[in-house]
Amino acid sequence: MFSFNACSVMLNYNTSHSTFTKTNSTLAVFFLLPIRNFSASHWKRRGSSSRVTCCAPSNTKSHGGAEDQFVTPWSISVAMIFDFVICVCDEWDICEENDPTYTPVSSSIYFRLQERNERLFYKLLLDHAEELLPVVYTPTAGEACQKYGSIFVHPQDLYLSLNEKHKRATGQEYAELLHEFMNAVKQNYGERILVQFEDFANHNAFDLLERYRSTHLVFNDDIQGTAQVVLAGLVAALKLVGGDLTDHRFLFLGAGEAGTGIAELIALETSKRTNVPLDEVRKNIWLVDSKGLIVSSRKESLQHFKKPWAHEHEPVKELVNVVKQIKPTVLIGTSGQGRTFTKDVVEAMASINEVIRQSTISYLLCILMSTEANLSIICINAYIFPGFGLGLIMSGTIRVHDDLLLAASEALASQVTQEDYDKGLIYPPFSNIRKKISAHIAANVAAKAYELGEPEFSFNSLATRLPQPKDLVKFAESSVYSPVYRGYR
Repeated sequence: MFSFNACSVMLNYNTSHSTFTKTNSTLAVFFLLPIRNFSASHWKRRGSSSRVTCCAPSNTKSHGGAEDQFVTPWSISVAMIFDFVICVCDEWDICEENDPTYTPVSSSIYFRLQERNERLFYKLLLDHAEELLPVVYTPTAGEACQKYGSIFVHPQDLYLSLNEKHKRATGQEYAELLHEFMNAVKQNYGERILVQFEDFANHNAFDLLERYRSTHLVFNDDIQGTAQVVLAGLVAALKLVGGDLTDHRFLFLGAGEAGTGIAELIALETSKRTNVPLDEVRKNIWLVDSKGLIVSSRKESLQHFKKPWAHEHEPVKELVNVVKQIKPTVLIGTSGQGRTFTKDVVEAMASINEVIRQSTISYLLCILMSTEANLSIICINAYIFPGFGLGLIMSGTIRVHDDLLLAASEALASQVTQEDYDKGLIYPPFSNIRKKISAHIAANVAAKAYELGEPEFSFNSLATRLPQPKDLVKFAESSVYSPVYRGYR
């Protein structure tokens, strides 16, 4: 079955993707992502007990104070808090301490709390963003996608599919379905409707972004969001190591959506700073895919999004040999293949770069995109897309221009303080994501949108919400949703 998860709600982020900056805007936002193997399966409960057992917190790290409670509307809500934060120990008898197969997804904690008390759910996330991020984002989000058909939740999204059950659309049929959807969304919601593409296959992702970026307000987080975060890390790291982007040679392991997207944004930022033509800047950026170094002799067999990175060089297969021959100063890993930055690769990088030899903080020039890394230094898209989406919506922007992508990266990099640098960080603490980081990103994006014109509509700016707010940061902060209860007399 071919389906789209098209979330049409008064938010600027999908709840499965971000929960930090809902907006008061009345504009709807659609998130498109392919859903595979969907089937609604109900949970099979073990018994029909009418009592709930919770693990209450104690003053120590161990759980204690467990006792049975009668189920009432309010006690269930309280139980759900413990259910989410501490452990699951109810009638389903799933608990991390006694079940080796326990995962946040297997217990469906995330979905149950969100369904039962959405305001409390968001309050919990806002107060404990860093601790709960791995539960509602990477790596748990990946497992949630894989097991989506086995998790029963109340419908929150709109699903569009072909009439034929279990059929996947391809080719012309696929293109026509997408085109019909995009036109219908724009016709019903206007120019300012934001459509975010998520988790599409490489060839579809690039084709859809290229096809609709000039006619719709579209954003691909896998291509553009990842690139924004990595560029921000590089800009921030340069303040420590000195020099500029033009002083470095870049090597990517991985040439998919993330790798080519990052490479292109680095090239755009470098070209903007130096006024050097984009084609010339690209020559200083090299990519390695599963077949080795991308070179001009392979150009005819390359996918179209890899061709700009095919430079004159002899073919090289092994990464360590590529490092020795290309002599990069920045190594960025975007490959799904793990354990590829081996000791030999790191030593080869160290033999070229003085800063790596003298410092153990190798991520200054070596950004490793791995879910096992410390979240305080890892490149995670959640740093960017909440504020970026907010900036587009609050300004009424009608197209995503490349300069808006760069504006978001620059804003994120500017949030790294000297205190952060002293701790060895090149990203600000994620605990500041909601108002401080996202608000400044939104303000910077909106400011750039107000500067840029839109020739197609003879607009003086990409932003259509007029007049422009005097203080964009304060306006962004006022647009952020706050999960508080209303007071009643």
